[in-house]
Amino acid sequence: MHVLVATPSGGLGQGGIDRLMGALKLQLERQDSADIDVRFIATRGPGHVGLSVFYTLGFCLRMFAARIAGRADVIHINVASMGSTYRKLVIARCARLLGIPYVLHLHGAEYRSFWNGDGGFLDRRIQSMFEHASRVVVLGRVWRDFIAGRAPGAAGNIVIVPNATETPLLAHIGGGDSIHILFLGRIGERKGVPQLCDALANMKSVGHWRATIAGDGEVEETRARLTELGLTDRVQLPGWVGPDEVAALIASADILALPSFAENLPVSVIEGMASGLAVVTTPVGAVEDIVTNEQNGLLVPPGDVAALTKALTRLVEDPALRTRLGDAARAVHRERLEIAPFAMALQRVWRDASIGNRLEARS
Repeated sequence: MHVLVATPSGGLGQGGIDRLMGALKLQLERQDSADIDVRFIATRGPGHVGLSVFYTLGFCLRMFAARIAGRADVIHINVASMGSTYRKLVIARCARLLGIPYVLHLHGAEYRSFWNGDGGFLDRRIQSMFEHASRVVVLGRVWRDFIAGRAPGAAGNIVIVPNATETPLLAHIGGGDSIHILFLGRIGERKGVPQLCDALANMKSVGHWRATIAGDGEVEETRARLTELGLTDRVQLPGWVGPDEVAALIASADILALPSFAENLPVSVIEGMASGLAVVTTPVGAVEDIVTNEQNGLLVPPGDVAALTKALTRLVEDPALRTRLGDAARAVHRERLEIAPFAMALQRVWRDASIGNRLEARS
């Protein structure tokens, strides 16, 4: 079976989709399955967004060539909001014209506000894209219900496959005498970084903690805010860090904080759970599918600085609570969020899509 995967930078970029697809690519290489050939192809590219049209057209040309050569059984289309959807509308349409079944894999954190169901031209085109998909992969129950409501014709083809990560290679050592609070993600309003800064400022009288806010985005604005709050001696702001640095930060952390206003299913939370960190996050997107409050993490309302302050302070001051929540989070990861079962689940989706297309062609 030949599968072409449409992903922003071919699995080599910084974003969550590319990180996930990069991990999937490595897992498939480890499996070394002789009966499946998967190619990851960029549809946006690493440069200016204006150049993405050339990557999208290039993907369509490669899809056409693969179809002629008999090496295109399924197209796997990763899709998020805005430009990602516009590019994937073109790719999905080309796949239909070529008679190749496609799978849509929805990642966008703000897709409910982007696809507002207003009945306009774009709304109808997105609905058609989802309803013509052989399978629709979503990351949790809330997204299954959303797609079924917006595109009723796709309801029977929706499959829940939560994001996944590899088991960490680095042993978890924690922060030692200074409890290490870690944020990983794009720094800005959507991820709740201003509220995190305010919560950390409220904790200045609490001893024995330090924090790292790592990621791209509004780095300099946040640096200025930390200076204003008098937190530069306790909070590090390294900017974007690569995979090795991410692994080292997670291994040295005790608490993973992600107080977002909107998510789909954040990879950073899953990475924290894999290492047994105590997670503090918000019940947005599909987060509640994997984090249960007081059982394997702490959930706080989005934008609630007081609740975030209380949750972080509890974890800093209570090592038994950190250990209990971290151990439970690690157990959930081992049971449900490992990359190997994720890869197997997607292979089943691809086979179902391919078989279903052949049966339709014969009928």
